[in-house]
Formats: sequence, C-alpha cells, structure tokens
Amino acid sequence: MDSTNDRARSAFGNEQDKATYQKAVKGKEKFLKKFGDDTDAIYHLASADVPVIGEALGVRNLVMGDEPLDLAADAAAAPAPAPTPRTVIGADGKPVIVGNIRMGFGHYRISMAMASAAHAMGYTPYWLDLASFDETTGSKVIAYQNDLYSLGSRLSQKVGLFNKLYWEPLNSEGFRQLSYNAGDQKNAELCVPLFRDIPLDTPYVGTHVWPAQAAVHAGMTHVVNAIPDNWPMALHLAEGSIHTVQTPSAYLGYHQLRGMDKKRQLKTMPLDSLVYTGHYIDHELVSNIAHDCAARRQRLLGGGPIRYLISVGGAGAQQELFAAIIERLLPYVQTEQATLLINVGDHRGVWEALEKNVEGLSSLAQRHFDNFAEVKALADGALDGDLTGIHAFCDSDIFSAVYSSNLLMRCCDVLVTKPSEFSFYPVPKLMIHRVGGHEAWGAIRAAEVGDGTYEIDDTDEVLAMIDSFQLDRELVAFMCDNIEAANKIGIYDGAYKVIDLAVNGIR
Repeated sequence: MDSTNDRARSAFGNEQDKATYQKAVKGKEKFLKKFGDDTDAIYHLASADVPVIGEALGVRNLVMGDEPLDLAADAAAAPAPAPTPRTVIGADGKPVIVGNIRMGFGHYRISMAMASAAHAMGYTPYWLDLASFDETTGSKVIAYQNDLYSLGSRLSQKVGLFNKLYWEPLNSEGFRQLSYNAGDQKNAELCVPLFRDIPLDTPYVGTHVWPAQAAVHAGMTHVVNAIPDNWPMALHLAEGSIHTVQTPSAYLGYHQLRGMDKKRQLKTMPLDSLVYTGHYIDHELVSNIAHDCAARRQRLLGGGPIRYLISVGGAGAQQELFAAIIERLLPYVQTEQATLLINVGDHRGVWEALEKNVEGLSSLAQRHFDNFAEVKALADGALDGDLTGIHAFCDSDIFSAVYSSNLLMRCCDVLVTKPSEFSFYPVPKLMIHRVGGHEAWGAIRAAEVGDGTYEIDDTDEVLAMIDSFQLDRELVAFMCDNIEAANKIGIYDGAYKVIDLAVNGIR
C-alpha cells in the first residue's frame, strides 16, 4: 500500500512508532499466511431477503453473487418504505448500507436500529455482514478474532484472576491505546475486495469499527462510524469516516483522544470527524415511548405483575448470576406478582443449563423456541393485555434471536442486562455486572439519564434491588418518567441522526 494512504501509520496526525507499525504489518502477514491472500479476487454481491427483519424493517441482505450488482436499481425495485413522521423528502427508497459483524449480539442490535431508522426515513437499508462471507480472507479473520473474544468473555466470568489481571485491563485500557488501532487498520485492508461492487458514494454506516475501516480503505466517501461504547477507545477510530457517539462524555473523550497514549498528549480529533448524536434506538421503540411508558405505569401502579425481561448475551456469560435472579423471582411469579421473560438468543445450551441449575424452572416455563411468529404474537398481545408466568425464548436464526428482545422490550417493565448496548435503550433497566471493563460507562450513562440503575456487581445487591422493585412500584415508574423526559429532548434520536450524516454529511 502507498505509505501516504496507509492509515496504520498514524491516526489524526498522531504518528505510530516504528515498532507498533511493524507489528501491525506482521499481524496482517500472519493472517494472510493462515487464511490465504484474496487481494486480487473478484467478488460480486447480490441482494437477498433477510429473515424476520426483512419484512419488519425493509432490509435487504448483501450476499455473494455471480455478477455485478446494480445497487441503485435493486433499491428502486424494492417495496417502497411506508410513510412515517420521520420520512425525508427525496429519500425515495434510495440505498443505505449498514456494515456490521456479529460479535455477540450488540453490533447486530445496533445495526437493526440503523436499518429501522433508515427505513422509517424512507430509505432502503442493506445489511452487509463482513463476517458472513466464509470464503473470503476478511471474514475468516473476523471469525477467528470473534471466537477469541467470546472465549475471553466466558473465561472472565468463570476465572476471577483472569478477569482481574487480563480481561478487565484489556477491555478498559488495552483497547484504549492508540497503538491498538494500527493492527486493526491493517487487518481491515483484508476486507476491501468485498466492496468492489458498491458505488463509492453510497451512504454507509459501520456499526463496528472494522466495517467502517474497511469501507474507508475501499475508498467510500460517505462513511459513518457509529461508535457503540461510552468509554473512549482507540479501537473505535476509523479516520476518514464521521465518528458518532451516543453521549456527551464520549464526545469530549474522543475529541481529546483521552488516555489513548500514556507517554504523550495526542493531537485532537478534527471537529468534522466527530458528532454527538444521542442513543442509537430503533424507530419502532422511539415512536412508541409514550404508549409503552403509560402501559407500564398502568400495570405497575394498578397492582399487576412486574414483567422482567432477562436477555442473555451471545457469549452466554454470567449464568450463575442469572440463575440466582430467576430463583429470587420464582416466588413472585408463583403469586402473580411478577412475570419472567428469558431470551437466551440462539444458545439453547444456556437455557438447558438454567433448567438444570434452577429447581422448578423446567416445569413452570412455557417455551417459545424457533417460532418467531409465536414470539411476535405474544409480544403484540402483551402490549395492552395480560401476561403471567415464565416464558423462555430461543431461536437458531440469529435475526430472530436478536430481534425477539426488541419486541419483548416494548411489553416488559424491567430489562435485566449487563451494561452493554442495552444501556442506551428506552426501557427501565436493572444493570448487573459488566463483561469487560469498557462496558462500565454504559451503566453510568443509564444511571445519569435515570432510565436504569447503576451497575450492581454484587449478587445479593441485585436480588435486593429486585425486592425493592416489587415492594415499591414507584421505582420503575420513576424510570418511565425519566425516559419520557429524555425523549422530549431527543436523547433517543441518535439512529436517525446517523442516517442523516451518512446521506448528507455534516452540515
């Protein structure tokens, strides 16, 4: 690569040292040797239906094809998005690409929010999962790194010393360092062959830094890098794109590149590279905030059961804590003071482990497995109707697994979650212990907005908070008040603003 365009050498005018750059180059060479060199390969894309979200969000999936794809013509032939109060004059179903990878459920969930906002604004969203092209070198590299990350997440919850000495420092400080960005920039070059069919001026949103970096390396000119976390890390830098963040504290931290080099004060990010947008939330959730909060108050203050949604992440971490939470809720469920919804995503083994570890769960739970239509019917009916008992959800299809939580969020009263991407969603939240140090500031944001608790890392304190919710229904109603207040000032409008930036740039 021409050294003048080699983004691994520097970030925003901050030069990488020679050793860091050479390490990045060798890392890329290692992957080329391990997975093959397809730099000169000719890949074509095709448009295909997407399970579940294709109908709900109007999304088309970009898959491997046999001949060049005319993206504009394909978008023109797709069903026109239905008008909404967010529809943009002149959108006319034009394509917007959401570049993503599956790393846990978080980046897929953010991608769905972007697709939902694009569709509501009148565009045709396209799903580009860089990890899904199994024959390409780039996808093989992503899968390899994702497997390592998932293993680390699971180990961090089982081995305290590993978590304390390695995993927490890596996720909070290791990924934070500017030197980390050099390796990712080199690896992102391996994904460039997938972009050859895509017009360079197509609006493009990356919901993980690798798809954003890859698009920039490919020469795309309308790239938005939607940063997920509330803790500034050089891991998320993709110079050449517009970086968006969900919170004011993240904006200041990224602008200063705070703490990203322990040995020097770095040059700041240019103002035309960074935008605070607010939280990345699906149109279906934002547009129904008033209705859903009113329904929660009616249930809670009217003496109905409090509905708890437990969404277990893709890594399947924290199973012992989830088991303890379920055990505490069982008596409340049996006396119809609580309703329990458990979504284990596409990890049936997690559900089987919970059944084994929680006495009585197996006999009490109604299973809704591999039947998205049934999940949707249950969620729709529960919006204004009754819902009691324990309901378990699992689906082998990743889109159904992730989007089921989106449907269930609207009809639940409390979401029990680690402070991941869920930290930013407009639903009352009980924040349990993080998996990785970078997640801590997600809980801080929720606590400050008031739509969730602070992070609770002690099991007994988590259980005590559940008891408090049951005894004082006003606690959850208080979070609903804060959600409505935040909505009035546009805190949950981030996804719409990201799509506008991808289409129009900074104005």
